[in-house]
Amino acid sequence: MGATLLQPSLFRLFLLLFRAAGPETMNLLHQVQRKFHDALAQLVADPGQYVALIKPAQDSRFGDYQANCAMPLAKVLNRKPREIAQEIVDRLDRGDMLERVEIAGPGFINLALRSDWLARQVQIAARDQRLGVSDVGAVRTVVLDFSSPNVAKPMHVGHLRSTIIGDSLARLFRFLGNKVITDNHLGDWGTQIGILLYGYKHFRDEAALRADPVREMARLYILMRSRMKTDEDETGEGQADPITLAAREETAKLHAGDPENVRLWQMFMPWCRAEIDGIYERLGVHFDHTLGESFYHPMLADVVRSLEEKGIAQRSKGALVIPFGPDEPPALVQKTDGAYTYTTTDLATIRYRMEQWQPDVMLYVVDARQALHFQHLFEAARRWGYTQVELAHLSFGSVLDANRKPIKTREGGAVELEQLLDEAVKRANDVYERSRKEGQERGEEFPELEAAERRQLAEIVGLGAVKYADLSQNRTTDYVFNWEKMLAMDGNTATYMQYAYARIRNIFRKGDDDPALFQRDPPLPLLDGAQERTLALQLLRFEEALLSAATEYKPNTITAYLWDLAKCYSGFYQNCPVLRAETPALRQSRLLLCDLTARTIRQGLDLLGIQTVERM
Repeated sequence: MGATLLQPSLFRLFLLLFRAAGPETMNLLHQVQRKFHDALAQLVADPGQYVALIKPAQDSRFGDYQANCAMPLAKVLNRKPREIAQEIVDRLDRGDMLERVEIAGPGFINLALRSDWLARQVQIAARDQRLGVSDVGAVRTVVLDFSSPNVAKPMHVGHLRSTIIGDSLARLFRFLGNKVITDNHLGDWGTQIGILLYGYKHFRDEAALRADPVREMARLYILMRSRMKTDEDETGEGQADPITLAAREETAKLHAGDPENVRLWQMFMPWCRAEIDGIYERLGVHFDHTLGESFYHPMLADVVRSLEEKGIAQRSKGALVIPFGPDEPPALVQKTDGAYTYTTTDLATIRYRMEQWQPDVMLYVVDARQALHFQHLFEAARRWGYTQVELAHLSFGSVLDANRKPIKTREGGAVELEQLLDEAVKRANDVYERSRKEGQERGEEFPELEAAERRQLAEIVGLGAVKYADLSQNRTTDYVFNWEKMLAMDGNTATYMQYAYARIRNIFRKGDDDPALFQRDPPLPLLDGAQERTLALQLLRFEEALLSAATEYKPNTITAYLWDLAKCYSGFYQNCPVLRAETPALRQSRLLLCDLTARTIRQGLDLLGIQTVERM
């Protein structure tokens, strides 16, 4: 697989799991696809691309799944679609899984699964700690590069997306059986450090520095950036303002080993890292490695030498560049003053990761504005000889301000991430207290929580709301930062999911039932009712949602699944009494569905980096 921007197709991942998961996979879609694979193998030599056209039915009135392969096959076989559909149906082995197989319209094949077969799958999933999701082993070694803030300033809301998208994908890939290596490539050595050095030497406030060095560093950075202007081109040629030139001189002195600048850099780093690491700890985000730009600096001269010796890079106006197409700017790897660039460091990073970790895939979770940089970086890496690793830029849209402009820190307009999280927790607490008061006035019961438990609840709910609001967006789209929307406590939100989980756990407390019993020795559920069957089917589609999210690198597929699951459960809860079920067997069946729903919600939220609480 070459170093391209191509993402793996759903069918490619399906084939991988098709071979690895074995015949006992719980994935409903895969089991249906296997049956069609056998039937289609008698019609075409390579049925794979047609098997991939089997999807969940959009309207449950017509069945559970729909096969749309007859129409494209008609062009290949030069026959009528309905005729081909009928032959597929005739060759299909229904076994004990398929109850109804019908041809509709020009050749659609609608499929309904047997309820008794679904009940057995639910029983198996309930007994499984993984909820029926296949563990296919170490399929790929994946390096995930995400977050990567500039340490010269506090993290702001614009860093949220890369951090939590990357963390969610790491959790997801690991859960699906991949070996995942996470690396936080900190910006701790470039021009931004020179900016701090110059600001510290000329504009620092000693009293502010003693009181809060992190805030003083942020003030200095914003002050310097507001005074910097440059009209340079890609090679570093052109006019630059005095502060920009002075900051570059400070950076060059640092890179040359100037004792004073190295001492100051070593003093700055603990201040900067303490602030950043505190945010990660609070968000529950952990990295296997944190290798900043400074780590790679000793390797850059050899990278430049290698690129030039192999003819990949060439001199232009005194700088060293990697040329691309005639209409594309070159990638700068060494400036006229000898300084290195992001491209140089990123190439050194690729070399190091390949030598140390031998990954199959390297994924960079970085905003869409860096698309050209990664396009050139990957092409340069391919020319350099790294053709056996998949390199992908998982771009995401920007967090926009009220004027629909990307939030930037250099103007000082960004909402700091710590501020956002504090506000989220405060609002979560306010919403809880208001809901509690209104509920008690209506005669509803609320658990008595100690002050410490309330603080923990507010932290979990507030941070979960922020994460879910972001992760529920399509990764590739922009969205406007809005306090109310981000922290809404109803609808398709983390709070709704957390409340659904807590409400289910309360059912078990009220009934004095042990949920562990429904995991050790689950009964065979009764799926005679429409709501019960719908809920069971949605529960068994968990793996489908996870594989889709992993294939497209989109956590919002998981949030969409959870929202659908919550709606299915709401319909079930309103129409199917649990503790007051008509018979003991029905009570046990519904408790099983409740427990499996709660476990699935908890697991789904955990893959998003969101916690649950037992009481709300």
